[in-house]
Amino acid sequence: MRILLVEDDASLSRFVEKGLQEAGHQVEVTDNGKHALTLCMTEQFEVAIVDRMLPGLDGLSLVKALRAAQIATPVLFLTALGGVDDRVEGLEAGGDDYLTKPFAFSELLARVTALSRRSLNISAQANPELCVGDLVINLFEHTASRQGKTLDLQPKEFRILELFMRHPGRVITRTMLLEHVWDIHFDPQTSVVETHISRLRNKLEKPFGDSLIQTVRGAGYKLEYKPGEAS
Repeated sequence: MRILLVEDDASLSRFVEKGLQEAGHQVEVTDNGKHALTLCMTEQFEVAIVDRMLPGLDGLSLVKALRAAQIATPVLFLTALGGVDDRVEGLEAGGDDYLTKPFAFSELLARVTALSRRSLNISAQANPELCVGDLVINLFEHTASRQGKTLDLQPKEFRILELFMRHPGRVITRTMLLEHVWDIHFDPQTSVVETHISRLRNKLEKPFGDSLIQTVRGAGYKLEYKPGEAS
């Protein structure tokens, strides 16, 4: 998933960024509240991790501005201000979760994952259909079709396709697939990803004589709509 990290402690920021990247996430980092607001206004993130004490614009004011602008990106406050009143203030400002420093990275990762599920639900409510070329999926009904023809997808195949269609043209790593589809945060050293990708390709591509899911050697896979290209 794509995560915005807003933290002005350089060493902590590098630690969190590295951990999130190793877990398969894409991370955008800024140490300034005003810059974070601009990023959220112009780009899409599944989750934002926000410190409360920031230069430019403090974390509370940042989140209040996001909510006033109808930006529903889930926000995890990550801060040294851990009193009950501080937590209440953060949640009332529009934050979705609150984690105090010092913290265990495993807990941070678990909370981010939980918030990302909420983010997917918000996106589904705003727009239940995703389209790439002649491929359409309905997030409410869990249906998929190409050229108006219904595709018979198993639940995990649908989740794989959903992830690809949320990020068309972007490389989706094996780690990202394991996390999103199987909720596994380590590499189990099995061929489960490759097997499901192969089955999905058979359903998406062979009946239509083209190729949608491209293998990016040494990196992962990406969804690209190229009509007429043979599989």
